[in-house]
Amino acid sequence: MKLQHKLRTCRLSGTALLAVNFYNFETLEGLLLGARQMDSPLILQLSESSLHYLGVEPAARMARALLKQFEVQGWLHLDHGANINMIRACLDAGFDSVMIDASEKSFAENVRITTEVVNIAQYYGANVEAELGYVAKLGQDQQTVFTTPEEARRFEEATGIDALAVAIGSAHGFYKQPPRLSIESLRAIRDNTQSALVLHGSSGIPDEQLIAAVQNGISKINLATETKNIFMTKLQALLAEGQEIDLRKVFPKAISEVSKLIVAKLKVIGAAAPTPTSVA
Repeated sequence: MKLQHKLRTCRLSGTALLAVNFYNFETLEGLLLGARQMDSPLILQLSESSLHYLGVEPAARMARALLKQFEVQGWLHLDHGANINMIRACLDAGFDSVMIDASEKSFAENVRITTEVVNIAQYYGANVEAELGYVAKLGQDQQTVFTTPEEARRFEEATGIDALAVAIGSAHGFYKQPPRLSIESLRAIRDNTQSALVLHGSSGIPDEQLIAAVQNGISKINLATETKNIFMTKLQALLAEGQEIDLRKVFPKAISEVSKLIVAKLKVIGAAAPTPTSVA
């Protein structure tokens, strides 16, 4: 099933997919171990910086091979793409989905750039995600410029996107203040749009807020900071404890921590799913 169709199903059913960034073989294995344990689909994401590190083709082939090995239904997605050439390279490598992030441009320029990517992706049958509003990136002021329902509707109609990342109070990286999502804003955006809505910056958001986000329109939840943090924190602790230099003995324990994190997040997202009674 194409990702855009799966996300459409999520929107209609009031459920969500977990989309998680990986950075190397070890973090990828941890993600898929968790997804397999929960028998859950997963979106595997790579940022442009990760692709510069791993290489587009090697990263894509590794992801596909491990999805097959672990028997997990999954899709490969470019996260926060800003370079058209990188987007084309990812699509040529078989990515199921790309994000074009022109959210820091003017509304008109965001529409123009996003429309160009939508037109490119149509040839590949790929899902396209864009962003509207201000979701702070690492190192930026975490004050949010909220996505408005009217602009979201206009943007969706003008571009033909499949998924829209919305600004409702989240931010990338660790939070300086406890996050507080505006569920009211999310609900208004949902009622004015047809696209799958995406929550960026979920690391550190309390479980009850994630559940409320899914119940009120979020169909894709992005997770990155917590993944690399839990992997590196465990690895640093292991290295501090002894003199072991065999990475084959050290890495598995850090991989296990990533797997546990994914299981926990998938349980939270699953808790947001409507019961059979409420669906009826």
